[in-house]
Amino acid sequence: MLALQFPDINQPRARNMPGYSKIEGCCIQANEDRYRYVWIDTCCINKSSSSELSEAINSMFMWYKKAQICYTYLDDVSRCDTLLEEFSNSQWFRRGWTLQELIAPNNVVFFSCDWEEIGSKSSFAPLIEQITGIDRGVLLMNYPEEVSVATRMSWAAGRQTTGVEDQAYLLLGLFGVYMPTIYREGEKAFVRLQVEIMKSSNVTTLITN
Repeated sequence: MLALQFPDINQPRARNMPGYSKIEGCCIQANEDRYRYVWIDTCCINKSSSSELSEAINSMFMWYKKAQICYTYLDDVSRCDTLLEEFSNSQWFRRGWTLQELIAPNNVVFFSCDWEEIGSKSSFAPLIEQITGIDRGVLLMNYPEEVSVATRMSWAAGRQTTGVEDQAYLLLGLFGVYMPTIYREGEKAFVRLQVEIMKSSNVTTLITN
């Protein structure tokens, strides 16, 4: 069964689909924290519209950066004696798109599988630095543009994405570049990314993927 997406959100079947409990939990938490709106990428992007999808992918980093708070739900972490071990091994740190969710927002709060708050990006900064290799100064001060191109590229190494193209698209915000998204172009997306990076920086050599 496919995870809940944009076309499903207002349908009766939504409550029985994978991912609904996460969305419901997010809304409950946001209401408790007195926020009026939430944005969740899985169900708030109309992927059937190529123009909307492209705009969302190119804008996502800035949206996260401007968010008052970012809830990070870890469905494979429980609040128990092995919390730190489970946190370190969470698949969330291996997914591609979560890289910008980690770096862009100033305020990131982590929740366990039962929606109990377990800590923040600030409180977990030393551990997250060990897990990801991202300097805690970047994590806390959010200045990726001051870090070398090679280092920023290394942050995405080994992260998993569904599409080959997403390996390039998830890095757009980290480099402050814009380019149209063309799915089914494969590794050409990474070549286009490198060209855009060279246009906006003093890098003169293409980077090997």
